[in-house]
Amino acid sequence: MRRSTPASSRGTVGDRRPGASARVLRLPVLLRRVARLRRRRPRPRIVLANGLFDLLHVGHLRYLRAARTLGDFLVVAVNDDRSARALRGAGRPVAPALDRSRLVAAVDGVDAVVLFGGRTVSAILTRLRPDIHCKGTDYTPATVPESRLVRSWAGQVRIAGDPKRHASSDLIARINRRFGRRSNPRPAGSMRAVRLMTRTDS
Repeated sequence: MRRSTPASSRGTVGDRRPGASARVLRLPVLLRRVARLRRRRPRPRIVLANGLFDLLHVGHLRYLRAARTLGDFLVVAVNDDRSARALRGAGRPVAPALDRSRLVAAVDGVDAVVLFGGRTVSAILTRLRPDIHCKGTDYTPATVPESRLVRSWAGQVRIAGDPKRHASSDLIARINRRFGRRSNPRPAGSMRAVRLMTRTDS
């Protein structure tokens, strides 16, 4: 007979997670899932983090893991390709949105991933209304553009992660210098450089 696990040892609501691809959700599906979670007692704290995550690096991992400690269910909003290009310029993103989303979803502690467009994540915030909106250390609570919106439903804005010493743009530039690529590469050329770098460094 299978023994039941005491409630106190089950961990948080995101412990029993589907595979990484299944955690990449369309917004309506995510909203239904979060609505079900919010019917639980005690009510779990929903945390939203966001970013481009173009070439995942250690700074991203530390940010996401720190965000997860702030609540019980971590949603990560990832910029779609159009908004990433608008924010970072020609040649970006290096990795397409679905690949970036799946990589983020595979990070330990990430419970759901959703794509979004626009220069800010305000549209997702308005629909999701998380308890905590978490930003990286390149922000302060005063400079988070969505802070007033989050506080309108008594949400909190929190800063998490290590000091901003890592950036995808710096990583891409380093790859370009090492392999003779241009500083603002086309995506296909960049991915060839990344594959070459991986073989060289392994």
